[in-house]
Amino acid sequence: MEKVKTVALIAHDNKKAEMVSWSMKNKSALEKFSLCGTGTTAGLVADATGLNVTRYLSGPLGGDQQIGAKIAERVIDAVIFFWDPLQAQPHDPDVKALLRIAVVYDIPIATNKATADCVIKAMRE
Repeated sequence: MEKVKTVALIAHDNKKAEMVSWSMKNKSALEKFSLCGTGTTAGLVADATGLNVTRYLSGPLGGDQQIGAKIAERVIDAVIFFWDPLQAQPHDPDVKALLRIAVVYDIPIATNKATADCVIKAMRE
């Protein structure tokens, strides 16, 4: 039996609505995965879609680091991270660490809707 793949969902404040919209549009695809995410994002996606989303801490409170640890433990198979490159983030070092660990462990990390669509499509095939 093939392991269900796990996808982490993360969005900066200015991108949360975009993440919710994308998740609703892709609900049927996301149903095939185990989902997790950082604090508010996980809650918003779960509420909007009815999907079960394991909720970690908020990004600034350590959620990005928790996701990074799960990547290192080989629990997370892909990350959908709608980040805001135009807004300074108080936890920017955590964000960079998460991006770095995804690269080190060769985990796909989508940072916008177009790439997220590609990652989800490829993981379903």
